[in-house]
Amino acid sequence: MGRVTSTDRRGALRIGTGLALTPLAGCATAGSGREPRPARQPRRAPAPGPRAFPGLPAQIAHSPRGRHEVALTFHGQGDPATARALLGEAERAGARVTVLAVGTWLDEHPALARRVLDGGHDLGNHTLRHRSINSLPEAEAYAEITGCADRLRRLTGGIGSWFRPSRAERATPLVARLARRAGYPHVLSYDVDSLDFTSPGAPAVTRKIAAEVRPGSVVSLHFGYADTVAALPAVLDELDRRGLRAVTTTELLT
Repeated sequence: MGRVTSTDRRGALRIGTGLALTPLAGCATAGSGREPRPARQPRRAPAPGPRAFPGLPAQIAHSPRGRHEVALTFHGQGDPATARALLGEAERAGARVTVLAVGTWLDEHPALARRVLDGGHDLGNHTLRHRSINSLPEAEAYAEITGCADRLRRLTGGIGSWFRPSRAERATPLVARLARRAGYPHVLSYDVDSLDFTSPGAPAVTRKIAAEVRPGSVVSLHFGYADTVAALPAVLDELDRRGLRAVTTTELLT
């Protein structure tokens, strides 16, 4: 007889529970003459919000904690199928990532906000329309930050854990100040740029990360690029070979 797995046990439990409950539900309806109440939907807690990390700079590109961990951070835009594939690949390997979502992308694919959080990942703000935020006038730059924050709040109950400027590695002092005004104590930068958005091929993406990553690194990657999906298993294997664990940015800095 084959080995009984936990999946088999859970399936049997569900079947057994369904068989046991069906007569009770039928009896209650027939006996009372009342319509059964609709099942109450589970209430989801609001998403985690931004945190201040005392002693860390306003713009964070690397963790000083000294643990063998890294943060893989993804610019959230592009084909939702690619996003789901990347999240699934990370989860199969036991990795957790950080997704900085573009507001208009969330407008088009609102379910992905909860998909990220339900997978145990960090979700953050990458501006409303992914414009060159550092070159915008103050009012427009602030609207880019708060516009995405509003969408995150509507979809998840919170404004996201992080803010990353669009089309820039670092924020100008003005944009960093505007981010703090919007509720983000830190700007999330990075110390490893995979350059996956140049579509150099999956091996090149893997080599670039492998050459630069070290404990505490924050790696910049993107949804929407086939090379990134193809490279991720090799990237995760390389991290594992070096004893580095891929965690959320919040975990990396806590």
